[in-house]
Amino acid sequence: MASSPGSAMFFLLFSLVLLGELCCCSCSQVFVVYMGKGLQGDSGSHRDILRLHHQMLTDVHDGSLEKAQASHVYTYSRGFQGFAAKLSKEQAMKLAEMPGVVSVFPNTKRNLHTTHSWDFMGLSTNAEAGVPGLYTKNQENVIVGFIDTGIWPESPSFSDHGMPPVPKRWRGQCQRGEANSPSNFTCNRKIIGGRYYLNGFQTEEGGSSTSAVKFISPRDSSGHGSHTASIAAGRFVRNMNFGGLGTGGGRGGAPMARIAVYKACWDSGCYDVDILAAFDDAISDGVNIISVSLGPDYPQGDYFSDAISIGSFHAMSNGILVVSSAGNAGRQGSATNLAPWMLTVAAGTTDRSFVSYIRLANGTFVMGESLSTYHMNTSIRTISASTANAGYFTPYQSSFCLDSSLNRTKARGKILICRHTESSSASHVSTSMVVKKAGAAGMILIDEMGDHVANHFALPATAVGKAMGDKILSYTKSTRHASTMILPAKTFLGSRDAPRVAAFSSRGPSSLTPEILKPDVAAPGLNILAAWSPAKNDMHFNILSGTSMACPHVTGIAALVKSVYPSWSPSAIKSAIMTTATVLDNKRKPMTTDPDGRTATPFDFGSGFMDPVKALNPGIIFDAQPEDYKTFLCAIGYDDHSLHLITGYNSTCTDRAPSSATALNYPSITIPYLKKSYSVIRTMTNVGNPRGAYRAVVSAPRGINVTVTPEVLVFEKYGEKKTFTVSFHVDVPPPGYVFGNFTWHGRHARLMMQLAVKVQTDDKGLI
Repeated sequence: MASSPGSAMFFLLFSLVLLGELCCCSCSQVFVVYMGKGLQGDSGSHRDILRLHHQMLTDVHDGSLEKAQASHVYTYSRGFQGFAAKLSKEQAMKLAEMPGVVSVFPNTKRNLHTTHSWDFMGLSTNAEAGVPGLYTKNQENVIVGFIDTGIWPESPSFSDHGMPPVPKRWRGQCQRGEANSPSNFTCNRKIIGGRYYLNGFQTEEGGSSTSAVKFISPRDSSGHGSHTASIAAGRFVRNMNFGGLGTGGGRGGAPMARIAVYKACWDSGCYDVDILAAFDDAISDGVNIISVSLGPDYPQGDYFSDAISIGSFHAMSNGILVVSSAGNAGRQGSATNLAPWMLTVAAGTTDRSFVSYIRLANGTFVMGESLSTYHMNTSIRTISASTANAGYFTPYQSSFCLDSSLNRTKARGKILICRHTESSSASHVSTSMVVKKAGAAGMILIDEMGDHVANHFALPATAVGKAMGDKILSYTKSTRHASTMILPAKTFLGSRDAPRVAAFSSRGPSSLTPEILKPDVAAPGLNILAAWSPAKNDMHFNILSGTSMACPHVTGIAALVKSVYPSWSPSAIKSAIMTTATVLDNKRKPMTTDPDGRTATPFDFGSGFMDPVKALNPGIIFDAQPEDYKTFLCAIGYDDHSLHLITGYNSTCTDRAPSSATALNYPSITIPYLKKSYSVIRTMTNVGNPRGAYRAVVSAPRGINVTVTPEVLVFEKYGEKKTFTVSFHVDVPPPGYVFGNFTWHGRHARLMMQLAVKVQTDDKGLI
């Protein structure tokens, strides 16, 4: 079933509808004009392309070249073609109608979505040597690009000690910023490139942008970029900790890989036009992997009206794998970064917690979670914030500890019990600041989300789930002078079964192409310790949670896989990581999800929780080339003209055999509209022992009969390809999606493919 625009006319209509919906006097007036790859043999020099863009802008500025040049923000010409410009709604609509334009869309702001985590996944934290039995020392030739908030080059995580000279193939730059100023930035043999992109941000935010920009250089002022880069490729740091918590050696997944920085994100967010400029440069500079810990809000727009999808498509076409975060909305169907040519990562947990106990005066201990290490010397009177309401605020409103909702006289010197629900807009930390401002001595936050995210609060405080919160409230109601003591946070290992899928992690199914299972894989994303920018809070390391942290874990392993198999395509690396993932926790039980503890499904974790060691020796891969993605685009409704513009080649859909989105050689299978019977073909490539046999073992979704033909595949040489068919037949129509998997068992390797099936029925439940 088509789930993206089809004809060139549909492109135009889509652009016009989007412009009509999003343009108003208060909305962005900067637009991206995306022109695909550019016609083969007609790419021209950057100067020629810039001249073409100025001419197009002149045409919509009533013939004024001066106005056209003044409106121009960026030209994209290295990895793909297009430009960004400040336009009126009418001018944008005229550009959307011009020949060669694929799409026109507003410049949208995107949101930025450890030591122990690598130990938990089976990689030694205290070394950089590699993985036993596999030669991973080629890391020094792998270049990882990070589109983020920049980097703090002086961090010990980015030392170039002992690293060889920069690879000669590197074509990037090091933009130093202003000399002899705090903004000054220096590259080394670890951080081999640094660029920054400010045009889109400044055009959108105008005069207000000056105070929001601390460093006009690739230097990181917010910490997010340093954090993600060190998770993926940070050097070994002997004593990494956060205020004494999580103390131990820390390193990235590929500690000897090179880092290239593309600072497209500023303290207030990341704009599309800057993100596209970063992709354009990264593709030309010669990176091998691009890590993108940011994304759109859900529901995501069409693939080619989305900056990250566009940039990653052209990266893939140039042999570069893009790893992205799935988002932090935590709801079914909320996953973003949905393009099949990207590797999309969900967030899971490790077995490490940062625990802060609450001691009730009756002797009971309740476990909470916090990063605060404040010491209380005695128990303190504890009340519900609902009893400390101020002014016109109701007790219910003050129970959330909203700004100005607390009566200072009632709150002073006490521990307040506050509530936080899914609908709460304030963060945990900002809530603690409100409580501190009211004069309270501490806070117990009942977090009904139960996401287990540890925070450093503004005063002695800890967060508990609803069940523990109810227990504390029951205690306070049982006595007139309830008192508690909040103990300082400590690091605990093995306190919970893990991995689990984090409560905040966005879920599938894909809202764009439900035939593609998203997210692709899960990795550690809860309470991750990594490098930080001391420009933010004067800290060198910090603990953060989010799919932003899960993404670089996969990026690091992708870099390791690339170091072992330099010639592999992006989809081959992606396949190795997906098919070797696990769906079991450390107790060998099915993985569960926070906060409710239900059994997780592929819509939660994709193919499973990443296993770095197995990913380096998958035995079999499911490969896909740019041609296969062109066929995919035809299958979901793109026509010859659209495909021609996007790819730059004389590709046609009419020359290709009729297909569906499920035909893409993806490492998982999703059938969202099953009617009685359906078959899917996949092709495996042998990358293990030259000779070997694999047998299929099926765990079918409930109510569905699944057969694999042939059941046994025998390989005679390395690189040999074998095709098999997976047939689905409805036995008893189940409601909604049902899940299963099948595993190819070999002597030296084992790989799993996830199955997601939904039977299409009528109102009576009949097929």
